Amino acid sequence: MDLRSAARSVTRRVGRGGLLLGAMLAATTAIASPEEGKTLRFAFQGSLNALDPYTLNETFTLGMLGNVYEGLTKRDKDLKIIPGLAESWEMVDPLHWRFHLRKGVKYANGNDFTADDVVFSAERVRADGSDLKTRIPADSVWKKIDDHTVEVELKTPNPILFAEWDTWYIIDKEWAEKEGAVKPVSAKDTNPAPSAYMANGTGPFTIESHEPGVKTIYKANKGWWGKVEHNLDGVVFTPIAADGTRVAALLSGDVDLIEPVPVQDIERIKSDPNTDALTGPELRVIHLGFNQFRDELPTSDVKGKNPFRDANVRKAFYQAIDIEAIRKRVMRDLSTPVPLLIASQLFEKSGDFERWPYDPEAAKKLLADAGYPDGFTIGMDCPNDRYVNDEAICQAVVSMLAKVGVKVNLNAQPKAKYFAKVLAPGGYDTDFFLLGWTPGSFDSWNVLVSLATCRDATGKGGPFNLGGYCNTKVDELAKQILVEADLAKRNDLISQAYRIMVDETSHIPLHQQSLAWGKRKNLDIVQRPDDQVLFYWATLK
Repeated sequence: MDLRSAARSVTRRVGRGGLLLGAMLAATTAIASPEEGKTLRFAFQGSLNALDPYTLNETFTLGMLGNVYEGLTKRDKDLKIIPGLAESWEMVDPLHWRFHLRKGVKYANGNDFTADDVVFSAERVRADGSDLKTRIPADSVWKKIDDHTVEVELKTPNPILFAEWDTWYIIDKEWAEKEGAVKPVSAKDTNPAPSAYMANGTGPFTIESHEPGVKTIYKANKGWWGKVEHNLDGVVFTPIAADGTRVAALLSGDVDLIEPVPVQDIERIKSDPNTDALTGPELRVIHLGFNQFRDELPTSDVKGKNPFRDANVRKAFYQAIDIEAIRKRVMRDLSTPVPLLIASQLFEKSGDFERWPYDPEAAKKLLADAGYPDGFTIGMDCPNDRYVNDEAICQAVVSMLAKVGVKVNLNAQPKAKYFAKVLAPGGYDTDFFLLGWTPGSFDSWNVLVSLATCRDATGKGGPFNLGGYCNTKVDELAKQILVEADLAKRNDLISQAYRIMVDETSHIPLHQQSLAWGKRKNLDIVQRPDDQVLFYWATLK
């Protein structure tokens, strides 16, 4: 069955769905035909927008750009840190690190990679508009020693300094100055300069053309410095939002790889003789958050105060949510409920914590004790093309909260609009939200400093603490965790911070979602638990 036939078939099943059919036919048009040589055709549920690697701290975007750009470090197939654009490094003393850069590396436009690019990138990633400011310490000082040596001066020791640098991509200073790309593109910028849609990296692929929301064509970088492990001439990426269209494209052979596979279609794809599903645990934790920053919530009918500043209200929301129903009915058993904002595999003392139990009667009592015996109304923001069954999860939460008297008005929208609204560039414009988080360092400090440390209205502090949760004790513990090198002491400090957050119901951790990629059987590709789609480990037979 070709894709147009599949579209007609699905449309007949759902009725007179003119909009659905139109979307499917548009997707058909967008999928490029295979070119000569080995071209990987990949479809994802969301779009790739700006190509500036500092615009959006999101796994999909960082992975797609990680095929073109590189950091000082990289991670191997098992997520172990390995040398990248830095061949080696050493700690001169607790406050000084020295990085020895790889020689002979060139950008796609032929420019040489040098220390000037690293120093420039260190300033650029901390500039206004960047969504990756936490990649390096705000007060660190970067110095060029020579063309291939950089020294970093710190104000306080940092034993995990480079743990997130595999996704802090180095930008060509000369190119950025020439193309007007000295400043990072903000996620809220709806009309950025043309340079936002250009790329010039040192990685194994280059971007030949980019039409946001339509198609992106990659070409293998024949001048790449590394050892080539793929056999691709290029990649055609097409966003396909509709689950049925995406699955039909894989089954018909119009694409070679899709992500995600709807959980209900995994067995269907496995049973087809030409396709298979790659599944496995993901390190991302999906959670809900509350706006605790504002004095009054714009989307609520409660006036003159903020109900989410009351821990009883937050706990009531938590206990109103039936996590097992979400796991079984929404996620089809492809999720693992968690008690913390970090995957259990990434913190060895996770077993010391438990979720608040599902108990709607207890939730009603908590709401009544807080002064809301009849509940209240609140708005909720949710992406509909970012996480596995994200909108369905939010719809389930809406239904569950209704049973305890809380009316939730759901605003589910594509991730580009969602992130532009809820992140710092959009002024953290959300009262209740769903978010997924994978710590780039695979470490609890990243979770605490990103999601739970106090911030101001501009995001200074916890940049992804969308709801503005604030406990100065957690902030103090985060500072101690950053500099503590003794693992046992460090884990104890982390436990103290998580205990405060659990007791106060700072957020509502939901689950670790499972990875589900669909592929043609003639494709081999590495699926890492961090969910980055990296073409340089793909081979087509």
